[in-house]
Amino acid sequence: MTLRQTIDSGSPFEKQVGYARAVRFGDTVYVSGTVGYAADRSLPARVEDQCANALTIIARALGEAGASLADVVRVRYFLPDRADFEPCWPQLAAAFPNRPTATMLVAGLVEPGMKIEIEVTARLA
Repeated sequence: MTLRQTIDSGSPFEKQVGYARAVRFGDTVYVSGTVGYAADRSLPARVEDQCANALTIIARALGEAGASLADVVRVRYFLPDRADFEPCWPQLAAAFPNRPTATMLVAGLVEPGMKIEIEVTARLA
């Protein structure tokens, strides 16, 4: 394997904006901030559904890099409305039972309907 592996998800934004869904560099995988678009490119209204979609996209990118959610060592959450964070806690606890370090920031996202963006860093053992 080369030292650097770029992973794309097929999102049109990746080429338009100039970023990759994930980059594996050695034993570390960096996954870009990921929002909860559904497979048909629609954006669900509920934060819980957006969270689930984002986690699925992240898990897929990690898998392509040879990692999984269990390898995540750092996670960052971005939400426009802090009240939307708590409804996601059960999913997040289930997705990250290894309890990575985490930060939640209240921040505006690119589109008004976006309720959560998740960014992770994973380390392969």
